[in-house]
Amino acid sequence: MISTYASALIAAQDAAGGQNYPPGALYVVATPIGNLADVTLRALHVLKIADVVACEDTRHTQAMLRAYGIDKSASQLLAVHQHNEAEAAQAVIGRLRQGLRIAYVSDAGTPAISDPGARLVAAVQGVGLRALPLPGASSVTTALSVAGITAGGAEHGAFVFAGFLPSKSSDRATAILALASETRSVVLLEAPHRIEALAAALAVLGERTLTVGRELTKQFEDIASIAAQDFPAWLKADANRCRGEFVLVLHPFENVAEVGPEHRILKLLLEALPLKTAVKITADITGASRNTLYDTALAWKKEASDSAL
Repeated sequence: MISTYASALIAAQDAAGGQNYPPGALYVVATPIGNLADVTLRALHVLKIADVVACEDTRHTQAMLRAYGIDKSASQLLAVHQHNEAEAAQAVIGRLRQGLRIAYVSDAGTPAISDPGARLVAAVQGVGLRALPLPGASSVTTALSVAGITAGGAEHGAFVFAGFLPSKSSDRATAILALASETRSVVLLEAPHRIEALAAALAVLGERTLTVGRELTKQFEDIASIAAQDFPAWLKADANRCRGEFVLVLHPFENVAEVGPEHRILKLLLEALPLKTAVKITADITGASRNTLYDTALAWKKEASDSAL
């Protein structure tokens, strides 16, 4: 069967074949996050000419290469994943010293962005060898591009990549409270089997806008911007919404200058905890004065009581 990407390989040769690809170098290659057509011409060319393809999962990568019409033998595939990255890096370095071109790919997207690859690159550079980037798809920038973020004041456009939050519920809750004081956008990743737990934990952020990206670039792609407190209900409204990989963008506050980070955390905690407990946890997270936080909470309580009269 002739690959449907045969013409793409020809185009890749025409567009990128005349460029310089030095031997003895590691090529860090971004691959599609779902839609195979999102591959770049230069990535196709490098994957074709590479002597070795180092990868997170050899079976997954072999299937991807074959889909593009690129043939690599089993001996040309080298597993480099989170469990063997340090040791496998030495095997990569040995081959680079022989003058081989090695392409490294993760299972999807740009390597070393919440995926293996960083240790490999550091090891290669640490012995004076070259690591060359081939940019391409990234779930992080893909989600940000459709989040429609306009808030954030002077920091508009700035973001923090938090990746996967801790799996333990108490640690995850602590991490989310810390993010509550973040004035920039925050990008999170999550797997389908943990998404409901994360949604419940994020609900404490109330009306803060959250853009949910599910199965980005794939056939059943789903993108929605909702209040964080509505995320659990959004998931439950359709059983299919708990399927697939997730990228979440927590938007910045609309008016970041109106209240300090310690006050935002304190307000969130006061919705679920006694005053003294909320004050203690806020002080532990932010380093703010307990007495000042306590006085602030009392003032809020009095203001609420007066407005109710």
